[in-house]
This record gives sequence, structure tokens and C-alpha cells, in this order.
Amino acid sequence: MAEPLLSTDRLIKRFGGLVATDTVSIDVRPGEIHALIGPNGAGKTTLVSQLTGYLRPDSGTIRFAGRDITRLPMHARVRLGLARSFQITSVLREFTALDNVALAVQAHAGHSFRFLADARRDESLLGPARQGLADVGLAARADTPAAILSHGEQRQLEIAMALAGDPRLLLLDEPMAGMGAEESQRMIGFLRDLKSKRAMLLIEHDMDAVFQLADRITVLVYGRAIASGTPAEIRADPDVRQAYLGEEAA
Repeated sequence: MAEPLLSTDRLIKRFGGLVATDTVSIDVRPGEIHALIGPNGAGKTTLVSQLTGYLRPDSGTIRFAGRDITRLPMHARVRLGLARSFQITSVLREFTALDNVALAVQAHAGHSFRFLADARRDESLLGPARQGLADVGLAARADTPAAILSHGEQRQLEIAMALAGDPRLLLLDEPMAGMGAEESQRMIGFLRDLKSKRAMLLIEHDMDAVFQLADRITVLVYGRAIASGTPAEIRADPDVRQAYLGEEAA
């Protein structure tokens, strides 16, 4: 069995009297999609915020690629190969798809700040940006303002921006949020194709998507991981069925 690319050991995060993550231990292996599911308020986004360095755990450890990153700042984790997409789309709507990715390439490359006009003339940024759009199926939309893209295309664009730094692990926070059935199926196909190139930790409420994509699933309830296993094991787990899946697991 491959060594985990990412692992946590007994992470605890409190907000006053609320224990948002309660001794959570999970791991993500190279080349897999590990889904993190649970009801609203279960602690999923709090956990991911600790993985990225946005929040610091009160106790426990986080290891990435064999290194303890528990106290590393966000930018250092990005340089090591962690990238996150957010639940709410964060593209710059007034800029084109190519502009958005070019600026992400510039940021990940560690350039000092330059105006967009400079980025638009810099082939060292535009070349990787075009490739990033091609990788997510948006090559033909390069010159389209992000505001005109469909919701699903905007989510694909956000992933292209996350991929600009060539990360080893993608942390995806509800990539199917707000999508219709057709767009969701396109995103599922895209993420399935991407899996051969990137490990992913996926937060998602769409159980059809989770069970189509995930190699393993961890279920959080009230900040605690109550089960972790293959999709078949999670479907069959009586505690999971009672606490979360309900009739969806039938």
C-alpha cells in the first residue's frame, strides 16, 4: 500500500465550547480521490482550512509528502503542492478565462506584482495558462469573460487556476455546488480524468457524485470521523446510514 501523500493525526479545533474537529485522523494516498462527507456543520470546511493553513489546529499533526506541515504558513504549503478550490466560485468575473489563469500562474510562480496588461503580453504566463484551460476542457473559451461562462464552466476555470501551481494534491470544496444534472455529470467526467494526474480530497454533498468518484470516503458527524472506507463499505455501515445517508444509501 502506498504511503499517504497527506495525513492528519488526531486534529482538534475548538471555537469556544464548540469542538469543530474532534481528534480527526484521515489520509489521502497518491492517485486517489478521498471524499469527505457529512451534514452541514460537521466540520468539513474547518478541517480543510486546517490542511491549507488558514486555521491552526489546537492539537494534532498534519503531514504532507512525509513532512510535518502543522505549523507551516499557507504560502509554504502551496509551494509544497497543496491547492484548494472554494465552495463559492472565486474567479475574476470581469476578466477573460485566459486572464484568470494567467494571473494564477503569475501568483504561483512567485513573481512580484504586475498589472494585468503585462501578464497579457508575457508568454511565460500565457503558455501555461492556455495549457491549463485545455486541461479542463476550456481551450475554446479562452477569450470569453468569466462572467459569461456557465456556472459549471466557472467551476472548471477555478480548478484550472488551482492547477496553475502544478499541485500534488487538490482540495476541492463542493465543486458540484449549484450545478444542474448535466453540468454535474460533465464535472464528474472531468474529475475522473484528472484523477490519474492528481490526488484529491473532495468535499461534496452530491452523493451520486461521491459514489461515482471516490476511492475512499470518510464521514464526519459533529466534528468526529465516524467511518472511513470504500464506497461499498460506507454504504453498508449502519452507523453511517443512521447518522447521514439515510434513504440515500438504500
